[in-house]
Amino acid sequence: MSKVTFPRMGESWRTFKMLLEDLGNEVVPPPRPSKRTLDLGVRYSPEFACFPLKILMGTYLECIEMGADTIVTTGGVGPCRAGEYAMLHHKILKDIGHDIKMIVFEPPRHYPLNFIRNVLALNKARVSIRGIISHIKRAWRKLQALDNVEKMSHVTRPRELTSDNTSRVYRKALEWIDQAYTTPHIIEAEAAALEALKNIPQDPQRMVLKVGIVGEIYVLLEPASNLEIEETLGNLGVEVERSMFLTGWTRDNTWNETTEGMTVKEAAAPYLPELVGGHGRDSIGNTILCAKRGFDGMIQLAPFTCIPEIVARTILPRVSRDYDIPVLTFFLDEQTGKAGMSTRLEAFTDLMRRKKLLPARRNCLTG
Repeated sequence: MSKVTFPRMGESWRTFKMLLEDLGNEVVPPPRPSKRTLDLGVRYSPEFACFPLKILMGTYLECIEMGADTIVTTGGVGPCRAGEYAMLHHKILKDIGHDIKMIVFEPPRHYPLNFIRNVLALNKARVSIRGIISHIKRAWRKLQALDNVEKMSHVTRPRELTSDNTSRVYRKALEWIDQAYTTPHIIEAEAAALEALKNIPQDPQRMVLKVGIVGEIYVLLEPASNLEIEETLGNLGVEVERSMFLTGWTRDNTWNETTEGMTVKEAAAPYLPELVGGHGRDSIGNTILCAKRGFDGMIQLAPFTCIPEIVARTILPRVSRDYDIPVLTFFLDEQTGKAGMSTRLEAFTDLMRRKKLLPARRNCLTG
Protein backbone atom coordinates (compact mmCIF):
# COMPACT_ATOMS: atom_id res chain seq x y z
CA MET A 1 0.00 0.00 0.00
CA SER A 2 1.26 3.48 -0.85
CA LYS A 3 1.98 5.94 1.93
CA VAL A 4 0.49 9.41 1.49
CA THR A 5 1.62 12.74 2.90
CA PHE A 6 0.73 16.40 2.31
CA PRO A 7 1.88 19.95 3.25
CA ARG A 8 1.52 21.04 6.84
CA MET A 9 -0.38 24.29 7.37
CA GLY A 10 -1.08 24.88 11.03
CA GLU A 11 -3.28 22.27 12.69
CA SER A 12 -5.29 21.38 9.56
CA TRP A 13 -3.14 18.26 9.12
CA ARG A 14 -5.37 16.54 11.70
CA THR A 15 -8.34 16.87 9.35
CA PHE A 16 -6.53 15.72 6.22
CA LYS A 17 -5.05 12.72 8.04
CA MET A 18 -8.54 11.59 9.10
CA LEU A 19 -10.02 12.07 5.62
CA LEU A 20 -7.22 10.25 3.79
CA GLU A 21 -7.40 7.35 6.25
CA ASP A 22 -11.18 7.20 5.77
CA LEU A 23 -10.52 6.70 2.05
CA GLY A 24 -8.22 3.76 2.78
CA ASN A 25 -4.78 5.40 2.64
CA GLU A 26 -1.82 4.86 4.93
CA VAL A 27 -0.88 8.38 6.00
CA VAL A 28 2.49 9.86 6.96
CA PRO A 29 1.54 13.04 8.89
CA PRO A 30 3.89 15.92 8.07
CA PRO A 31 6.03 16.80 11.11
CA ARG A 32 6.12 20.32 12.50
CA PRO A 33 8.76 22.25 10.52
CA SER A 34 12.06 22.47 12.40
CA LYS A 35 15.53 23.86 11.75
CA ARG A 36 16.41 20.58 10.03
CA THR A 37 13.33 20.90 7.82
CA LEU A 38 14.42 24.34 6.69
CA ASP A 39 18.06 23.26 6.24
CA LEU A 40 16.94 20.45 3.93
CA GLY A 41 14.62 22.74 2.02
CA VAL A 42 17.25 25.43 1.53
CA ARG A 43 19.82 22.85 0.39
CA TYR A 44 17.66 21.50 -2.42
CA SER A 45 15.64 24.58 -3.47
CA PRO A 46 16.60 27.42 -5.83
CA GLU A 47 18.25 30.23 -3.89
CA PHE A 48 15.62 32.87 -4.67
CA ALA A 49 12.61 30.57 -4.33
CA CYS A 50 9.73 31.58 -2.07
CA PHE A 51 10.13 30.75 1.63
CA PRO A 52 7.10 28.36 1.62
CA LEU A 53 8.62 26.39 -1.27
CA LYS A 54 11.76 25.80 0.80
CA ILE A 55 9.84 24.73 3.93
CA LEU A 56 7.66 22.36 1.91
CA MET A 57 10.72 20.95 0.17
CA GLY A 58 12.22 20.08 3.55
CA THR A 59 8.90 18.72 4.81
CA TYR A 60 8.55 16.40 1.81
CA LEU A 61 12.10 15.10 2.24
CA GLU A 62 11.46 14.32 5.91
CA CYS A 63 8.20 12.58 5.02
CA ILE A 64 9.99 10.51 2.35
CA GLU A 65 12.47 9.44 5.03
CA MET A 66 9.41 8.25 7.01
CA GLY A 67 8.25 6.14 4.06
CA ALA A 68 5.94 8.45 2.09
CA ASP A 69 5.77 7.76 -1.65
CA THR A 70 2.76 9.93 -2.61
CA ILE A 71 2.29 13.66 -2.01
CA VAL A 72 -1.14 15.29 -2.10
CA THR A 73 -1.01 19.05 -2.56
CA THR A 74 -2.79 22.00 -4.18
CA GLY A 75 -2.20 24.02 -7.33
CA GLY A 76 -3.37 27.54 -7.99
CA VAL A 77 -4.64 30.07 -10.50
CA GLY A 78 -3.45 33.53 -11.46
CA PRO A 79 0.02 35.07 -11.75
CA CYS A 80 1.66 33.54 -8.70
CA ARG A 81 4.55 31.11 -8.40
CA ALA A 82 2.67 29.03 -5.83
CA GLY A 83 0.73 27.42 -8.67
CA GLU A 84 4.01 25.91 -9.91
CA TYR A 85 5.18 24.57 -6.53
CA ALA A 86 3.99 21.01 -7.15
CA MET A 87 5.69 20.75 -10.53
CA LEU A 88 8.96 22.17 -9.22
CA HIS A 89 8.93 20.03 -6.07
CA HIS A 90 8.27 16.94 -8.18
CA LYS A 91 11.14 17.74 -10.54
CA ILE A 92 13.61 18.43 -7.71
CA LEU A 93 12.66 15.24 -5.87
CA LYS A 94 13.00 13.22 -9.07
CA ASP A 95 16.39 14.79 -9.83
CA ILE A 96 17.76 13.78 -6.42
CA GLY A 97 16.54 10.21 -6.78
CA HIS A 98 13.06 10.07 -5.23
CA ASP A 99 10.38 8.40 -7.34
CA ILE A 100 7.40 10.21 -5.83
CA LYS A 101 3.83 10.39 -7.10
CA MET A 102 2.32 13.88 -6.92
CA ILE A 103 -1.47 14.39 -6.77
CA VAL A 104 -2.33 18.05 -7.31
CA PHE A 105 -5.77 19.46 -6.46
CA GLU A 106 -6.61 22.55 -8.49
CA PRO A 107 -9.38 24.90 -7.20
CA PRO A 108 -12.60 22.86 -7.65
CA ARG A 109 -14.57 25.97 -8.58
CA HIS A 110 -12.45 26.25 -11.72
CA TYR A 111 -11.46 22.59 -12.29
CA PRO A 112 -14.25 20.29 -10.99
CA LEU A 113 -13.12 17.29 -13.06
CA ASN A 114 -9.61 17.51 -11.59
CA PHE A 115 -11.12 17.34 -8.11
CA ILE A 116 -13.25 14.29 -8.94
CA ARG A 117 -10.37 12.41 -10.60
CA ASN A 118 -8.04 13.02 -7.66
CA VAL A 119 -10.62 11.97 -5.06
CA LEU A 120 -11.22 8.74 -6.98
CA ALA A 121 -7.44 8.13 -7.22
CA LEU A 122 -7.17 8.46 -3.43
CA ASN A 123 -10.22 6.27 -2.77
CA LYS A 124 -8.21 3.12 -2.04
CA ALA A 125 -11.01 1.66 0.09
CA ARG A 126 -13.47 2.00 -2.82
CA VAL A 127 -15.89 3.97 -0.68
CA SER A 128 -19.21 4.75 -2.36
CA ILE A 129 -19.94 8.26 -3.62
CA ARG A 130 -22.34 8.75 -0.72
CA GLY A 131 -19.63 7.56 1.66
CA ILE A 132 -17.05 9.93 0.16
CA ILE A 133 -19.44 12.86 0.60
CA SER A 134 -20.07 11.80 4.21
CA HIS A 135 -16.33 11.61 4.95
CA ILE A 136 -15.72 15.03 3.37
CA LYS A 137 -18.54 16.59 5.40
CA ARG A 138 -17.12 15.16 8.63
CA ALA A 139 -13.62 16.37 7.75
CA TRP A 140 -15.03 19.80 6.98
CA ARG A 141 -16.71 19.91 10.39
CA LYS A 142 -13.43 19.02 12.10
CA LEU A 143 -11.62 21.75 10.14
CA GLN A 144 -14.26 24.25 11.27
CA ALA A 145 -13.79 23.16 14.88
CA LEU A 146 -10.01 23.60 14.65
CA ASP A 147 -10.38 27.09 13.19
CA ASN A 148 -13.03 28.16 15.72
CA VAL A 149 -10.92 27.06 18.67
CA GLU A 150 -7.86 28.83 17.28
CA LYS A 151 -9.88 32.04 16.89
CA MET A 152 -10.98 31.81 20.52
CA SER A 153 -7.36 31.39 21.66
CA HIS A 154 -6.56 34.72 19.98
CA VAL A 155 -9.25 36.36 22.14
CA THR A 156 -8.27 34.86 25.50
CA ARG A 157 -4.46 35.00 25.26
CA PRO A 158 -4.05 38.80 25.56
CA ARG A 159 -6.47 38.86 28.51
CA GLU A 160 -5.18 35.89 30.53
CA LEU A 161 -4.03 36.50 34.10
CA THR A 162 -1.39 33.76 34.05
CA SER A 163 1.08 33.65 31.19
CA ASP A 164 0.94 30.56 28.93
CA ASN A 165 -2.45 29.48 30.28
CA THR A 166 -4.14 29.87 26.90
CA SER A 167 -1.38 28.05 25.03
CA ARG A 168 -1.53 25.15 27.49
CA VAL A 169 -5.33 24.80 27.26
CA TYR A 170 -5.21 25.24 23.48
CA ARG A 171 -2.78 22.34 23.09
CA LYS A 172 -5.12 20.10 25.12
CA ALA A 173 -8.12 21.28 23.08
CA LEU A 174 -6.38 20.31 19.85
CA GLU A 175 -5.97 16.76 21.14
CA TRP A 176 -9.65 16.57 22.10
CA ILE A 177 -10.69 17.54 18.58
CA ASP A 178 -8.06 15.29 17.03
CA GLN A 179 -9.38 12.26 18.90
CA ALA A 180 -13.01 12.99 18.00
CA TYR A 181 -14.17 10.98 15.00
CA THR A 182 -17.94 11.12 14.52
CA THR A 183 -19.62 14.45 13.83
CA PRO A 184 -21.41 14.53 17.22
CA HIS A 185 -18.10 13.84 18.96
CA ILE A 186 -16.38 16.60 16.98
CA ILE A 187 -19.13 19.06 17.95
CA GLU A 188 -18.87 17.94 21.58
CA ALA A 189 -15.07 18.30 21.58
CA GLU A 190 -15.32 21.76 20.02
CA ALA A 191 -17.83 22.91 22.64
CA ALA A 192 -15.64 21.58 25.46
CA ALA A 193 -12.58 23.30 23.97
CA LEU A 194 -14.33 26.65 23.62
CA GLU A 195 -15.66 26.41 27.16
CA ALA A 196 -12.22 25.57 28.54
CA LEU A 197 -10.72 28.62 26.82
CA LYS A 198 -13.53 30.91 28.03
CA ASN A 199 -12.99 29.70 31.61
CA ILE A 200 -9.33 30.78 31.65
CA PRO A 201 -9.02 33.53 34.33
CA GLN A 202 -8.92 36.86 32.52
CA ASP A 203 -8.48 40.55 33.34
CA PRO A 204 -11.59 42.35 32.01
CA GLN A 205 -10.02 45.77 32.70
CA ARG A 206 -6.89 45.22 30.65
CA MET A 207 -6.45 47.49 27.63
CA VAL A 208 -6.21 45.05 24.73
CA LEU A 209 -5.13 46.20 21.28
CA LYS A 210 -6.75 44.78 18.12
CA VAL A 211 -4.48 43.94 15.19
CA GLY A 212 -5.28 42.37 11.83
CA ILE A 213 -2.80 40.12 10.07
CA VAL A 214 -2.75 39.90 6.27
CA GLY A 215 -0.40 38.36 3.72
CA GLU A 216 0.47 35.18 1.85
CA ILE A 217 -1.54 32.12 2.86
CA TYR A 218 1.26 29.76 3.91
CA VAL A 219 3.11 32.18 6.18
CA LEU A 220 -0.24 33.20 7.65
CA LEU A 221 -1.38 29.67 8.48
CA GLU A 222 1.84 27.88 9.51
CA PRO A 223 3.21 29.18 12.84
CA ALA A 224 6.65 27.67 12.21
CA SER A 225 7.02 29.90 9.15
CA ASN A 226 6.06 33.12 10.94
CA LEU A 227 7.92 32.36 14.19
CA GLU A 228 4.69 32.05 16.20
CA ILE A 229 3.89 35.74 15.71
CA GLU A 230 0.28 35.38 16.90
CA GLU A 231 1.36 33.91 20.22
CA THR A 232 4.00 36.62 20.64
CA LEU A 233 1.42 39.34 19.99
CA GLY A 234 -1.05 37.75 22.38
CA ASN A 235 1.57 37.78 25.13
CA LEU A 236 2.06 41.50 24.41
CA GLY A 237 -1.64 42.17 25.06
CA VAL A 238 -2.75 42.15 21.42
CA GLU A 239 -5.85 40.38 20.13
CA VAL A 240 -5.11 39.09 16.65
CA GLU A 241 -7.61 38.68 13.84
CA ARG A 242 -6.14 36.85 10.88
CA SER A 243 -7.52 37.67 7.45
CA MET A 244 -7.42 34.05 6.33
CA PHE A 245 -8.31 30.66 7.80
CA LEU A 246 -8.32 27.45 5.83
CA THR A 247 -12.11 27.09 6.06
CA GLY A 248 -12.61 30.51 4.48
CA TRP A 249 -10.00 29.91 1.78
CA THR A 250 -11.53 26.51 0.96
CA ARG A 251 -15.04 27.94 0.79
CA ASP A 252 -13.95 30.77 -1.53
CA ASN A 253 -12.12 28.38 -3.86
CA THR A 254 -14.70 25.58 -3.80
CA TRP A 255 -18.11 27.25 -3.79
CA ASN A 256 -18.56 31.01 -3.97
CA GLU A 257 -16.56 33.84 -2.49
CA THR A 258 -17.88 35.47 0.69
CA THR A 259 -20.09 38.45 -0.21
CA GLU A 260 -21.26 39.80 3.16
CA GLY A 261 -20.98 43.61 3.24
CA MET A 262 -18.20 45.23 1.22
CA THR A 263 -16.02 42.56 -0.36
CA VAL A 264 -12.24 42.53 -0.16
CA LYS A 265 -12.03 43.21 -3.91
CA GLU A 266 -14.36 46.21 -3.63
CA ALA A 267 -12.37 47.64 -0.74
CA ALA A 268 -9.07 47.25 -2.60
CA ALA A 269 -10.36 48.52 -5.95
CA PRO A 270 -9.43 52.24 -5.51
CA TYR A 271 -5.83 51.23 -4.79
CA LEU A 272 -5.39 47.94 -6.66
CA PRO A 273 -8.19 47.14 -9.13
CA GLU A 274 -6.39 44.27 -10.85
CA LEU A 275 -5.42 40.77 -9.73
CA VAL A 276 -1.66 40.69 -9.12
CA GLY A 277 -1.52 37.05 -8.06
CA GLY A 278 -1.32 35.37 -4.68
CA HIS A 279 -3.04 37.38 -1.96
CA GLY A 280 -1.66 40.82 -2.76
CA ARG A 281 -5.03 42.40 -3.45
CA ASP A 282 -6.50 40.68 -0.38
CA SER A 283 -3.80 42.27 1.79
CA ILE A 284 -4.91 45.74 0.62
CA GLY A 285 -8.64 45.06 0.87
CA ASN A 286 -8.50 43.42 4.29
CA THR A 287 -6.35 46.26 5.67
CA ILE A 288 -9.02 48.75 4.60
CA LEU A 289 -11.86 46.65 6.03
CA CYS A 290 -10.04 46.26 9.35
CA ALA A 291 -9.33 50.00 9.49
CA LYS A 292 -13.05 50.69 8.99
CA ARG A 293 -13.79 48.37 11.92
CA GLY A 294 -11.53 50.40 14.20
CA PHE A 295 -8.48 48.13 14.45
CA ASP A 296 -5.42 49.59 16.17
CA GLY A 297 -2.92 48.33 13.58
CA MET A 298 -2.15 45.88 10.80
CA ILE A 299 0.69 43.45 10.15
CA GLN A 300 1.59 42.11 6.71
CA LEU A 301 3.40 38.77 6.51
CA ALA A 302 5.10 37.88 3.24
CA PRO A 303 7.72 35.46 1.97
CA PHE A 304 10.88 37.20 0.82
CA THR A 305 10.74 37.78 -2.99
CA CYS A 306 6.92 37.32 -3.08
CA ILE A 307 5.94 39.66 -5.93
CA PRO A 308 2.19 40.03 -5.07
CA GLU A 309 3.01 41.00 -1.49
CA ILE A 310 5.79 43.35 -2.67
CA VAL A 311 3.17 45.11 -4.82
CA ALA A 312 0.86 45.30 -1.78
CA ARG A 313 3.72 46.61 0.36
CA THR A 314 4.24 49.58 -1.96
CA ILE A 315 0.56 50.52 -1.65
CA LEU A 316 0.05 49.94 2.09
CA PRO A 317 1.80 53.19 3.20
CA ARG A 318 -0.84 55.16 1.27
CA VAL A 319 -3.63 53.05 2.81
CA SER A 320 -2.05 53.64 6.22
CA ARG A 321 -2.14 57.42 5.72
CA ASP A 322 -5.63 57.52 4.23
CA TYR A 323 -7.15 55.40 7.01
CA ASP A 324 -4.87 56.50 9.87
CA ILE A 325 -3.83 52.96 10.77
CA PRO A 326 -0.23 51.89 11.42
CA VAL A 327 1.03 49.01 9.27
CA LEU A 328 4.08 46.82 9.90
CA THR A 329 5.49 44.45 7.25
CA PHE A 330 7.65 41.37 7.76
CA PHE A 331 9.33 39.73 4.79
CA LEU A 332 10.20 36.22 5.99
CA ASP A 333 12.96 33.85 4.90
CA GLU A 334 15.43 31.41 6.43
CA GLN A 335 17.46 34.35 7.82
CA THR A 336 14.60 35.84 9.85
CA GLY A 337 15.22 35.63 13.59
CA LYS A 338 12.63 35.51 16.35
CA ALA A 339 14.52 37.93 18.61
CA GLY A 340 14.58 40.62 15.94
CA MET A 341 10.91 40.09 15.17
CA SER A 342 9.98 40.30 18.86
CA THR A 343 11.85 43.61 19.22
CA ARG A 344 9.98 45.12 16.26
CA LEU A 345 6.65 43.82 17.58
CA GLU A 346 7.28 45.34 21.01
CA ALA A 347 8.04 48.72 19.42
CA PHE A 348 4.97 48.47 17.18
CA THR A 349 2.75 47.55 20.12
CA ASP A 350 4.08 50.49 22.12
CA LEU A 351 3.35 52.81 19.19
CA MET A 352 -0.25 51.57 18.92
CA ARG A 353 -0.80 51.83 22.67
CA ARG A 354 0.47 55.43 22.74
CA LYS A 355 -1.77 56.30 19.79
CA LYS A 356 -4.77 54.74 21.54
CA LEU A 357 -4.09 56.63 24.78
CA LEU A 358 -3.49 60.00 23.08
CA PRO A 359 -7.17 61.09 22.86
CA ALA A 360 -7.67 60.28 26.56
CA ARG A 361 -4.60 62.34 27.50
CA ARG A 362 -5.82 65.27 25.41
CA ASN A 363 -9.22 65.13 27.15
CA CYS A 364 -7.49 65.20 30.53
CA LEU A 365 -5.47 68.28 29.53
CA THR A 366 -8.48 70.16 28.18
CA GLY A 367 -10.96 69.01 30.81
